[in-house]
Amino acid sequence: MDLTKFVEHHNGISVIRGGESVRSWNGIEYQAGLSAKNVNVKHLSMNVATVPPGAVAFAHVHVGFEVMLYILSGRVRHEFGDHLKQSVENGPGDFIYIEPGVPHEVFNLSDTEPVVAVVSRSDADEWAHIVAYDRATGVTGDVVPSE
Repeated sequence: MDLTKFVEHHNGISVIRGGESVRSWNGIEYQAGLSAKNVNVKHLSMNVATVPPGAVAFAHVHVGFEVMLYILSGRVRHEFGDHLKQSVENGPGDFIYIEPGVPHEVFNLSDTEPVVAVVSRSDADEWAHIVAYDRATGVTGDVVPSE
């Protein structure tokens, strides 16, 4: 998808006006957001993500980059760590930081309401450095493809 069509460039300031979800990755819907795909950024990306009701973003690991989230609405559970044996739940107003290399799986706790979050990464390539994680074996696998 050509994400440049969503961006207004203004002599060093780039803008995306609010909008609808335009793509998805691992069961999560994303607005266009800003990344190396559409602006001259080197180390960051930012999106608004929506986890549909009842959806799961299957287990994965961020390789070599940090992620911060701010939950706007809905309730989410992250199962994380070795074999995903730990968990934490979050709701509106919560900030979440995920260190590089931490295996995690994301669950929308509602069957009727989406989770909406602002997601920021220290990787301008967004999903290029995310690998699948097998909770049973604790082994990482192939890069999780974007949809």
